[in-house]
Amino acid sequence: MSAKTQIEMLRKLLIGNKSRSRLWGALFALFMGTTMLLLTVMIWWNFNELLYGKSQYDTLGSTFLVIGKRITQENVSASHTFSQQDIDSLKQVPEVQDLGILTSNHFPAYARLGGKLAFNTDIFMEAAPDRFLDNMPSEWKWEPGSNDLPIILSSQFLDLYNYLFAPGQGLPQLSESSIKAIAVNIEVGTGPGMLRYTAHVVGFSDRISSVLAPASFIEYNNKIFGKPGDVEASRLILKAKDPSNTKFASYIESHGYTTNSQNMRWSKIRSIVEVVTTATGFLSIVLMGIGALVFILFIELTIAKAQHSLTLLLELGYSPKYLGKFMMSRFMPLVLITIVISMCIAIASQLVASVMVKQLLLTLPVFPGWPVWLALIISSSILFTLVGRAIMKAVKNDVLS
Repeated sequence: MSAKTQIEMLRKLLIGNKSRSRLWGALFALFMGTTMLLLTVMIWWNFNELLYGKSQYDTLGSTFLVIGKRITQENVSASHTFSQQDIDSLKQVPEVQDLGILTSNHFPAYARLGGKLAFNTDIFMEAAPDRFLDNMPSEWKWEPGSNDLPIILSSQFLDLYNYLFAPGQGLPQLSESSIKAIAVNIEVGTGPGMLRYTAHVVGFSDRISSVLAPASFIEYNNKIFGKPGDVEASRLILKAKDPSNTKFASYIESHGYTTNSQNMRWSKIRSIVEVVTTATGFLSIVLMGIGALVFILFIELTIAKAQHSLTLLLELGYSPKYLGKFMMSRFMPLVLITIVISMCIAIASQLVASVMVKQLLLTLPVFPGWPVWLALIISSSILFTLVGRAIMKAVKNDVLS
């Protein structure tokens, strides 16, 4: 008897051509559960990528907060800088993962620009630790003696110029590349010791609303032209685990600190997304469990109905192990196809999402991330293990009965 004929005989004896409405129902439940699980994990991962992922611009930036001390009518004459005690206290807050000082210029600085955009104005600058920058250009470096000064400008400043200042003054609107091509003369200090630099905008920041210069530049000129002694910081930048945490929000409020409320808003949305994805993930697992249960029951029922055929095949010399593997070869491919279709849908959804967020000037990977693949591997392994054991157990039980 040829192998093909043998397989056809086993299929007719053990499986037959019975109604398979329960089989398709079980496979559909498996498909829906697997797809929902992968999409749920993918949504959670994508949202975290938007908040924490490394892209050209960390647009949401929800975990980075720039804080200062609130100025009111009652405390307007008081100091609004952060003491070392304030900084040490903030570092002990559980939600604060990292803290940096924004060092401002304590020296006079003047900016000049000629041509159609001619202006002369005093200018403020700050330096932030490099690890807190959302955009790190290759030109971001300065050493004493260099006349070229790289600057990172807040994206908000460019928007204010393009949409508010330029139209009212009859000035041309500028793109980011246009701004980067403009050289600005910066004068630092006063009198005979004045230093002159040529500044270029090398990047834009969505995280820090300021004019940022390299820390080495600020420190060098503060030492030469600034106030003597240490000057306390007026602004800090925090990396917070969850800014929407009620205890953290109460701490900020009770100490009279102020920050960007938009950052808090994004964090609240993240909390909502996590709750929704957790609930949906649980529902997906339940649906997968129901599908797997119905699928296993269908297999057990099929094997139970073929008990007479199993006995006959055993008398012909077939072993229970061989018959169990044969049944697995019939049903496992159906599970595999269901999982592959679900993964294809997840991949297609990720591709669509990456294209859609580009229109919002955000960046997402084209393919699903490792949490999605991990969820697929774990769920598939559990599913294959349960189905395999159920088949072998059902065959052995029917043989022994």
